[in-house]
Amino acid sequence: MDLGATEFAIRDAMHRAGMVLLEHVLDGDHGGHRGPQLSCGCGEQAEFVDYRRKGVLTVLGEVQVRRAYYHCACCAHGTIPKDEELDIVGSSVSPGVRRLLARVGAQEAFEAGSRDLAELAGIEVKTKEVERVSEACGEAMEQAAARERAAVVAGKVVALRPEGKLYVVIDGTGVPVVKRECAEQGKDGGPAKTREAKLGCVFTQHTVDAEGYPVRTPHSTTYVGAIESCTEFGPRIHAEALRRGVKCATDVVALADGAPWIWNLVSEQFPGAVQIVDLYHAREHLAEVARVVYAKAPEQATTWGDARREELDEGDVPLVIRALKRLRPQAGAAKQVVRKAIDYFATNAHRMSYAAFRRQGYFVGSGVIEAGCRTIIGQRLKQSGMHWTVRGANAIIALRCSLLSNRWDDHWKVRAVG
Repeated sequence: MDLGATEFAIRDAMHRAGMVLLEHVLDGDHGGHRGPQLSCGCGEQAEFVDYRRKGVLTVLGEVQVRRAYYHCACCAHGTIPKDEELDIVGSSVSPGVRRLLARVGAQEAFEAGSRDLAELAGIEVKTKEVERVSEACGEAMEQAAARERAAVVAGKVVALRPEGKLYVVIDGTGVPVVKRECAEQGKDGGPAKTREAKLGCVFTQHTVDAEGYPVRTPHSTTYVGAIESCTEFGPRIHAEALRRGVKCATDVVALADGAPWIWNLVSEQFPGAVQIVDLYHAREHLAEVARVVYAKAPEQATTWGDARREELDEGDVPLVIRALKRLRPQAGAAKQVVRKAIDYFATNAHRMSYAAFRRQGYFVGSGVIEAGCRTIIGQRLKQSGMHWTVRGANAIIALRCSLLSNRWDDHWKVRAVG
């Protein structure tokens, strides 16, 4: 016996039997017939015309659905009540298959998703259909999230009660987009090839480990993100923090790198939050200064960098700035790096009291959002040769944020009830 071939043969037979059963179940309501007339949206009565069949791809295969068709002579609008009941209006793909298409589209390239569906579920769909359905589901998920944000802000949603400290962590990363949707100019002054996706996460922390380092509460991290302006993203991350119980948290901590747009947003949306610049970004600034200024003296670069890092870890930023100001690089590029570092540390000094932050049990690194940028954005949207429309990228970001936030089932349950 070829067990593998037998397994697939039995699976196909069960799918065929299931298709027959599903067709009987779907036809059990006599095609959704509602009598000779039903109310039309225009206020008049739509007349029953006939029954019409439609092929619908389901997780078991394609089935034929018998549906009663009504037509309104007043507005010339046709309606099929059964399509609304089954959630197949304007679609020949069932809700179950749409969920599978959206999941593979969120996880991998559309072509790979098409192949995996055929192998794993016996569902044959073209690559373009995976793309179309994935993006449509992502847009629907984003629309549902927008409604939830509005309800949260209006106080119509009961916020979660966080345990201990609540963190809001923000970052941005470039997404390759089609030429017509690129920004006018890139960071280096040349033509832009990407658009910035803004990503935020919220998590809680109520304990520290045996060595005194903070421990993130398991499964507490949720993500929001999109390619959009700061003005649009601010309310997005604020609403998520409200939903997660920011008003009830013992401490609210904002973590990020030194990007001005982030701290402007934090000051506006989270006044009173403890602001912490990621320690490792700050260290990178010092390492760059040492590398550039002491390019021909690596041992001196190491000595200078180690001393500054110790000062930084203690939160003694004034000492760091004084050491930077004592440098006298000759090259113009090195001078610019030093000036940039001085501005950076002077601007963010109040966000760099690392020794004090650690004594209070706070995280001082934003690794969780950097990992989020890699997993949510990088692994899916920044693969070789990919160029997205903003609309398509945002749809996939919505799907991936839902997956990584463990809220995937929530969306489909709401759709089923709705």
